[in-house]
Amino acid sequence: MALSRRIRIATGFLAIVAVGYGVTSFWLHRNDIPQDFTDARQQGAQIAQQIVDLSNQSTAELSQVNQYDKQGDYTDALALTTQMVQQSTDLRNKAVDLSNQIGAMTKSLSDISSFGAQQAALESISSRLALINQLVNYSGDLGKLLDILQKHFTTHLYNNAEVQAAINQINTDVNAINNFNTQANRSMDTFDKLMNQ
Repeated sequence: MALSRRIRIATGFLAIVAVGYGVTSFWLHRNDIPQDFTDARQQGAQIAQQIVDLSNQSTAELSQVNQYDKQGDYTDALALTTQMVQQSTDLRNKAVDLSNQIGAMTKSLSDISSFGAQQAALESISSRLALINQLVNYSGDLGKLLDILQKHFTTHLYNNAEVQAAINQINTDVNAINNFNTQANRSMDTFDKLMNQ
């Protein structure tokens, strides 16, 4: 009888310890973020920033092309224009890379316990997708402008209104890319706050 009582006490003690461990483990790990999500988030943020930097760089390069044109330096203007065509290809490749990271983040969303944090992450993903869509527009608009400029520098045929309209559209694209990146980063800041509560 005494042995049975000791067993019951020991069993009860072990149950209390097990429950305590389970509760502690739950609270310690309830806000765990899947490693796949964290890795994709970091890679995606880096790629998005590279896209922003390259698109901003193109704005300065367009200004330089315009300066070469005014000076009649068509050789340097055409060389820089050709370089920008290659950069546009690099940007499209980065858009594919960013899309892959967004896919990895999306797959991990269901493993995030906080519904609010899931929503914030989803908003960030949506902004990144909008950035990619805008980048496609930017690439197309840049391609049109570069075609116009290459024709101008090789044949000296020039439509100033057409060029100016293309440049204005590219500047609009670049501003939108910057804005979508900023929105994505803000959403992830919200995500971090929710996960750290």
